[in-house]
Amino acid sequence: MWGIQICLTYLFRVICKTAVKKKLASGTGGHSLILLTTGKRAEQMVRSLKGHRHGTWRLTGVAILDGDWRDERIHGIPVISSRDNILEWIRRNWVDEVFLDTPVNHRETSKIAERCLEMGITVHQNLAGMNSKPHYQSVEHLAGYTVLSVNDIRMEVIRQPVLKRILDICGGLAGCMIAAAAAVCVGPFIYLRSPGPIFFRQTRVGKNGKVFEIYKFRSMYLDAEERKSELMEQNEMSGLMFKLENDPRIIKGIGRFIRRTSIDELPQFWNVLKGDMSLVGTRPPTVDEWEQYQPRHRKRLAVKPGMTGMWQVSGRSDITDFEEVVNLDIKYILNWSFYLDVKILLKTVFIVLRRSGAA
Repeated sequence: MWGIQICLTYLFRVICKTAVKKKLASGTGGHSLILLTTGKRAEQMVRSLKGHRHGTWRLTGVAILDGDWRDERIHGIPVISSRDNILEWIRRNWVDEVFLDTPVNHRETSKIAERCLEMGITVHQNLAGMNSKPHYQSVEHLAGYTVLSVNDIRMEVIRQPVLKRILDICGGLAGCMIAAAAAVCVGPFIYLRSPGPIFFRQTRVGKNGKVFEIYKFRSMYLDAEERKSELMEQNEMSGLMFKLENDPRIIKGIGRFIRRTSIDELPQFWNVLKGDMSLVGTRPPTVDEWEQYQPRHRKRLAVKPGMTGMWQVSGRSDITDFEEVVNLDIKYILNWSFYLDVKILLKTVFIVLRRSGAA
């Protein structure tokens, strides 16, 4: 048994490492890491970071803080920005982590770190000490460097994130089976009322700006996206979200039924199973909404988007102020725990059974 166990353990590790390397090489996996450094240290830092391929992150860009090197490449990594517009670039792109290779007490460095934390992005400071307001901090090793990792989100307990992912996988599997059964029942009615695909796919923005395709049962006519601009003046939300109770784009009969009963959301269990979403989180914005976000709004996507969340169980039909939605999302992020997710899921089931809050 000892021999068999050793062989199986080695085989399992080889398979896992191969899968991770393949995913990272494809450009779709891992955390997106941005390096902020000086022109003098840029080549050394990029070479060092690229030499550590076993991490769960991948270096996607470099910003030079003491010069304008844009449109150049350092060992194959693009220089994405200069000091003047780095925060704007980070706000508009997929960034999970920022590595600051700069003097600790530099005023510009402190400003960048604070704004990144405001956006919900993890900050690594090379041999750092942060003199700003308290955040969740941990000393880690990144590509051979000792860094102080700072985050505004409490995820220091390993067990709870693992439990959350296990819950997502179990819920995703069960939900996909329910969605398949629902497709057989409601699919023909959708097609009869509005010929075309029964599933609706839309590009949404996920954790830290990573885009993905969300799936739903189609509850609107095929020209719904084109007609959205015509209805913006009737938007019932006060900010960067669109909601219209009596939306004329909804398919009469079956469309209103599946939205009222939340059946249209069932295909998102596939997104949960894939890892693009979680059962509980924040609602993912559309690309046009995301492009209008301010740094504070971006923080609501510091976690995976979810099928349900604090907004949905707090009376979503009654909340029309986008800033209030952001406050609820940030409250969820700062107070996250596995038990809070379970509590929100139970509340969601109760709300769906009562058919309250859906629109």
